[in-house]
Amino acid sequence: MPYALLGRVPMRALGLAYALASGLMLGAGYLLLEAGLKDRVQSALVLMAGGALGVLYTYWTHWFSRTGEVESIPRGEVPPGLGFKIVLLNALHSASEGVAIGAGMAVSPRMGIFLALSLALHNIAEAVTLTSVLLRRGLRLGEAAMLCVITNVPQVLLAVSAFAVVSAAGGLLPWALGFASGALVYLVLTELLPGSYKQASHTWVAAAVSLSTGLVVLLKGFFA
Repeated sequence: MPYALLGRVPMRALGLAYALASGLMLGAGYLLLEAGLKDRVQSALVLMAGGALGVLYTYWTHWFSRTGEVESIPRGEVPPGLGFKIVLLNALHSASEGVAIGAGMAVSPRMGIFLALSLALHNIAEAVTLTSVLLRRGLRLGEAAMLCVITNVPQVLLAVSAFAVVSAAGGLLPWALGFASGALVYLVLTELLPGSYKQASHTWVAAAVSLSTGLVVLLKGFFA
């Protein structure tokens, strides 16, 4: 939508979009951990183990897609295979986001809906950046928009699958909550925040992250 209306999105706006996504993801990760810690102390250990698996999964997605250099590439110098790599990376990331939604839905329908809305806003911010890379690669706006939609298909599939599995085996819920929160927080710290700091003012980034994270935590009370 921003590209359709404006034709071009400034780098500062992309940085702020990353910052907004970072705050929403951090807020979602906090809510998942809070939900997991409401049970017995043993759940804390399972949450930690699940979180470690989430971190390892997200690290593997970066290694597998070879996209560590994305943020440092100047405009007009996008390698031929980079667009495909970014689409693949975002699709892998959306899978862990789907686990978060499914696990949240297993905790309570309101929690699942709230997480879905929070991650939907994050997906908008993420799609702005993905569209920028794809347009620099030479794709038309319609093609870039279609690829942005496709990258979120794993999110829907994993949300349904995670909800079904966790509902059938309740003992897996802390693992799913830990995995999802670990993946989301690691993604923020290693990709989203560094990307936003390179494209926008540190002050504006900090403000956007703080406000969006606080908004998620504040509004959670309406869905509890």
